[in-house]
Amino acid sequence: MQLLLFIILYPLLWLISILPFRLLYIFSDGIYFLVYQIIGYRKKVVRQNIALALPHLSEEERTQIEKKFYSHMCDMFLEMIKTMNITQKEIDERFKFTNLATYQNLEKQGKSIALMCAHYASYEWVLSMNKHISFKGYGIYKQIANKYFDKLVRNIRSRFKAYLITTKQSKSTIEKNKKDGILGVYGFASDQTPRWSKLLYWHHFMGIETPIHTGAEKLAKKYNMNVIFLRTKKIKRGYYEASFEVMTEDIHTIPNYKLSEDFMARVEQQIHEQPEYYLWTHKRWKHKKKD
Repeated sequence: MQLLLFIILYPLLWLISILPFRLLYIFSDGIYFLVYQIIGYRKKVVRQNIALALPHLSEEERTQIEKKFYSHMCDMFLEMIKTMNITQKEIDERFKFTNLATYQNLEKQGKSIALMCAHYASYEWVLSMNKHISFKGYGIYKQIANKYFDKLVRNIRSRFKAYLITTKQSKSTIEKNKKDGILGVYGFASDQTPRWSKLLYWHHFMGIETPIHTGAEKLAKKYNMNVIFLRTKKIKRGYYEASFEVMTEDIHTIPNYKLSEDFMARVEQQIHEQPEYYLWTHKRWKHKKKD
């Protein structure tokens, strides 16, 4: 069944990937109408999340954010497919890094780097940074259930010298690289809900006390990594800018959980600036302190 689904959908994905950007966004407008107006994909979750996170806004203002978010989500989904056949020139023009020297200066210290970012704006095209780095680049991701689509995603990333490892593989991969003397930069998108556990760390995010991920901080401390935050902005449709912000160059001087709290504060700032570009479809506040 997985193979049959892949065989049916792959030609469509490939055709979408060769569309010129102008036609891609016309198609995205049609997808938006279908997903938002007809299907109402996760509309209840999105509406609840925005109301929880931005209670100071009027219902009309939240509805505008909701509509803009769905439009952006459709764009981002098609941009992800476009990555199958995007040229290096196109991605360089559309996803720019404003201060690469900040990142490159960390590489000179000879320590691996934990790169923290959010599900915000375009987190798919971050892979283009591998052109500008000398360390081995890894993206930590949640494995796709369909093994054929999972392999496709891995192949797409490998076009830009990015290696995908699952959350379960992250610790063993970092440990092996440390042992073998391989320096890496490990991408953590740590803003979503962690798995339920008695050992969860609770913190206020968007004014709501909720569990947050602390895995990136723990791995950075265990393997003595520098930590950097990637702040991405959407400039206009199909164009993004990203800047690096050093979080620490001496991880062992940071109190426990302080780095994770700092990361969430930076994500929160992004959301307040342009909330329509955050990934509202996930049940980010599934667990709240009252539970």
